[in-house]
Amino acid sequence: MLAETSLSIWGWGSLGVVLFLVTFGPFAIFYFAFYILCFVGGGFVVTLLFGKTNSEKYLEQCEHSFLPPTSVGVFKCTEEMKCEARPIKIDRRLTGANIIDEPLQQVIQFSLRDYVQYWYYTLSDDESFLLEIRQALQNALIQFSTRSKEMDWQPYFTTRLVDDFATHLRVFRKAQQRITEKDDQMKGTAEDLVDTFFKVEVEMEKEVCRDLVCTSSKDEEGFLRDLCEVLLYLLLPPGDFQNKIMRYFVREILARGILLPLINQLSDPDYINQYVIWMIRDSNCNYEAFMNVIKLSDNVGELEAVRDKAGEELQYLRSLDTAGDDINTIKNQINSLLYVVKVCDSRIQRLQSGKEIDTVKLAANFGKLCTVPLDNILVDNVALQFFMDYMQQTGGQAHLFFWMTVEGYRVTAQQQLEVLLSRQRDGKHQTNQTKGLLRAAAVGIYEQYLSEKASPRVNIDDSLVAKLAETLNHEEPTPEIFDDIQRKVYELMLRDERFYPSFKQNALYVRMLAELDMLKDPSFRGSDDGEGESFNGSPTSSINLSLDDLSNVSAEESAQLHAYISDTGVCNDHGKTYALYAITVHRRNPTSEEIWKTYRRYSDFHDFHMRITEQFENLASILKLPGKKTFNNMDKEFLEKRKKDLNAYLQLLLNPEMIKASPALAHCVYDFLENKAYSKGKGDFARKMDTFVNPLRNSMRNVSNAVKSLPDSLAEGMTKMSDNMGKMSERLGQDIKQSFFKVPPLMQKTDSDPEHCRVAAQLDDNVDDNIPLRVMLLLMDEVFDLKERNQWLRRNIKNLLQQLIRATYGDTINRKIVDHVDSMTSPDQVADAVKRFRDAFWPNGILAETVPRRDKDIRMRTRVAGKTKLLEIMPDELKHIIGAETTRKGILRVFEMFQHTQLNKRMVYVFLEGFLETLFPQYKFHELFSKLHSRSEQMQRYKQRLQSTQAPSLQKR
Repeated sequence: MLAETSLSIWGWGSLGVVLFLVTFGPFAIFYFAFYILCFVGGGFVVTLLFGKTNSEKYLEQCEHSFLPPTSVGVFKCTEEMKCEARPIKIDRRLTGANIIDEPLQQVIQFSLRDYVQYWYYTLSDDESFLLEIRQALQNALIQFSTRSKEMDWQPYFTTRLVDDFATHLRVFRKAQQRITEKDDQMKGTAEDLVDTFFKVEVEMEKEVCRDLVCTSSKDEEGFLRDLCEVLLYLLLPPGDFQNKIMRYFVREILARGILLPLINQLSDPDYINQYVIWMIRDSNCNYEAFMNVIKLSDNVGELEAVRDKAGEELQYLRSLDTAGDDINTIKNQINSLLYVVKVCDSRIQRLQSGKEIDTVKLAANFGKLCTVPLDNILVDNVALQFFMDYMQQTGGQAHLFFWMTVEGYRVTAQQQLEVLLSRQRDGKHQTNQTKGLLRAAAVGIYEQYLSEKASPRVNIDDSLVAKLAETLNHEEPTPEIFDDIQRKVYELMLRDERFYPSFKQNALYVRMLAELDMLKDPSFRGSDDGEGESFNGSPTSSINLSLDDLSNVSAEESAQLHAYISDTGVCNDHGKTYALYAITVHRRNPTSEEIWKTYRRYSDFHDFHMRITEQFENLASILKLPGKKTFNNMDKEFLEKRKKDLNAYLQLLLNPEMIKASPALAHCVYDFLENKAYSKGKGDFARKMDTFVNPLRNSMRNVSNAVKSLPDSLAEGMTKMSDNMGKMSERLGQDIKQSFFKVPPLMQKTDSDPEHCRVAAQLDDNVDDNIPLRVMLLLMDEVFDLKERNQWLRRNIKNLLQQLIRATYGDTINRKIVDHVDSMTSPDQVADAVKRFRDAFWPNGILAETVPRRDKDIRMRTRVAGKTKLLEIMPDELKHIIGAETTRKGILRVFEMFQHTQLNKRMVYVFLEGFLETLFPQYKFHELFSKLHSRSEQMQRYKQRLQSTQAPSLQKR
């Protein structure tokens, strides 16, 4: 039964399907499904539209039913806003000078366009808000311009600005010293230097520390916002300042749009290096200065960048296919580059291995030192300073000061007697007075150094002392009265093992050679572990003579040196045409013979001739340099004649009899013929400066300005003797007194350590000095760290600068400084500065894009180029005054100071603070800056240390 039922169901079902397919077709099932889907979708759409319409009607009914009616004032405000706004008239005058106002208006326009308009127009088309901001900026600029015109900027530029820079340099120098003193084995990182710098800053400033502003971008932005808000309060009208929205807009434009990018750019070390190179772009790079920078560099990155660039140049030169004369030029360039690579590799290896890199220490341990005669030491300011320090250590300062005192007495006495003779010829008689003063001065010298009461007493033959005492009692004193004893004292200093012989073995002697630029770096001559590196003064030379070897050549050996001009040529360098002479040099040794070539210009011959004739006066009448220094004729006949004349000059110069007559001449000749870049001596300016330098070497100032740390009895006696000589000078020669004895104090005596205060705090306001002299001393003291020297050298430098300034400018120097400051603040100069600012931020009227950071190797090579330029422009005259090593260290210290972004920011903010304090003297900006920097952790730690040190003393009371 069940089987039949299931069979009938399946049968009828199958029949229905067949009939459906026969009737509607095979695709009917798909149509059926589609119809059902459309029916369901249509139902949903109808329901949604019906619900949306009913909901909107209901919400509209609810709004009118429950919300309160709109106020009448809203409609009035709406109607007034729809009315056309009245135009705001803006006066485009800002400073009163159209040449300044025009670029300033462009800066304002560009600032509003790029910082406000680009987003404001997406919110509103109303121009009134933009016009109000423009009016606020113009009002601020007008007030700023008015205050600037009322200020006297001379004190700021001549005192405050220089003081801020010198104090910044002092803080950096002390930070470097502390890093060096921490651990000689561990080299401090840049972060350690920055942290130590701000520690020293708070110790010196005592009330402020700018570490947060300089190291944290968030704190820096906050500081600039606060500062701009204060400036807007001072410069804007009260109504504009009370408008918070406008005030905030203007504040952000000034702080984030103008000041912050400007400060970041001025603080970028790479930008500063490029600017330095651009400023001295007229000076060509000097090979010797470049190699000095490489040999003195302690930055591995600099050395690697130079080495890699030299390697690239080597690959390029080796790939060239040349022949003929060009091949020799390329070979020389390749040899030069190979030498640079070798020096860089040697320096990198020494730095990475932790070996000693200080040239002075290396020379003291491993170097062969050249000999400087005592005669030269006593007449050279730089050398005399080191010998003076050594004599003080060994207790022989009395001998040296006696020699210097007698030398000064002779010079002064001769001058006064000449004045006396001239007055006698004019009918004026002061014989007794003059001789009385001379006798008083001579007796003072005798009592100070030679009498039984002298302490310390110059140990000399008693018979000579007795003879001098007899002469003083019975004869009139003469300038030569002390000559015999002075000669004995000189021989004592020269031959006594305690003095000059031991001085040559002392570390002070090595430092003296370094200051005289007579010390070669032995790290390239041979290493201390036997690696056997050989130093060569030139990358292409075959001679291996150091300065020490040259200075100790005997007269017999010098007879084995022969030189002649083998070829001549005409060269063109930077548009200048000059003749070049190739000198072939033969040097015969007992075991070998060396031959090399060196190249010299006629100007080199001329400079060499001037140097040796000044040093060896007996040669002036024998040696005559042919021709003139300058010439324009470059034909072959002229060059051959010049070649013949110069060959005759060389043969006369190398004559054995000539060398025997002046043994020290051998060193000068070898130095001139050595295959290296010729280092010219004094230029015309330097020779003129000798008129200022020479009196310093042979005058009484060597005594009156001697070291202050002498024993009391000796120092007091020297002061009394100087006073006697000063009285004589005051009566008979006011100019001599001014030059030799009147030396105003550089610093006033203070109870605090002068190294822990600002630089300007040490100047004595009672000293009647010219402003530029004070500024030069201020900078020289800090740049070259002259406080480490004895007072004798510092006073000599001061008087030299004083004479130089007065001789150059006379009494009009103050007027010249005022005129220069006026020109710096003139409308033309201010307009140029505004235009440069506009062009830097908006070149061609378009906002400048952020400059991508340059590659590290390029930045490192820029550093090397900057240091090379700075060392190159340093005049030789400065090296002769304070020493070559001190000059190099001072210049490199200043350069290194600018290689830290945080420290550069600190200096920029210091300048900005000083500028604002000068511009608004009636407001307490100093207290404001102290409060703005009060969140510094360094400042808080310093106050805690100060309280902890003061607590025990208060408890004792």
